[in-house]
Amino acid sequence: MAEHTEEVKAAESLMDKIADKIHGHDSPVSPAVESLHEKAEKAVSSGHAASLKAKAYSLFGREKPVHNVFGGGKAADVFLWRDKKGSASVLIAITIIWVFFELLGYHLLTLLAHCLILVLAMLFLWSNASTFINKSPPRIPQVKIPEKPVLQIASAITIEINRAFVILREIASGKDLKQFLSVIAGLWVLSILGKWYNFLTLVYIVVVLLFTLPVFYEKYDDQVDAFAEKAMIEIKKQYAVFDAKVLSKVPKGQMKDKKT
Repeated sequence: MAEHTEEVKAAESLMDKIADKIHGHDSPVSPAVESLHEKAEKAVSSGHAASLKAKAYSLFGREKPVHNVFGGGKAADVFLWRDKKGSASVLIAITIIWVFFELLGYHLLTLLAHCLILVLAMLFLWSNASTFINKSPPRIPQVKIPEKPVLQIASAITIEINRAFVILREIASGKDLKQFLSVIAGLWVLSILGKWYNFLTLVYIVVVLLFTLPVFYEKYDDQVDAFAEKAMIEIKKQYAVFDAKVLSKVPKGQMKDKKT
């Protein structure tokens, strides 16, 4: 925004200087002056357009591109289908897992046990058969989980859980009625979805939405932002009516500080 403002001011000052030169002389205007005048007008108009675009409504208050919102790395490329092979591989793998557990009725422990039985049996037979067929036995790699990434993940999860506890404590304290009603409504919708779908299906639906909605929004962000702006205006109007008719009539307790 600051850069656009400086460009607009510079262009306007250039236009003023050109206008002074034109009005101060009776001679006809040269083509060079006319071209400078046109460039200055274009700079002013583009600066105003950029400033107006920056002030436009953005969904969830987004100020960065969608790719940067997802971290700007390989994960963002996968979710936004920049890496089509990686995106397709992840989505197909998750779909296969969902089919195994949901449609075929497999359980996690049963699937893990069957996979381990298959892998161990193949490696065992290969190791013993290699002596008879004069081939080298399979090289089984040593698998070791590094300690540092596990501690970093555990620390990040702990921070988020503690933050959630703080938010729940603030909601339960009764300080913000609007936030309380929003959380209750969200939990109520979640409970309804839990009756229709099990946890695995809900996770699969969320994953599919992560692979479809962001790329759709990145492609049609202007249309989505315009529709979201109208929806938010209507929601605020309905909430104002609900606040005036219902919430304003709810008695609120006053917290009194005890003097020691």
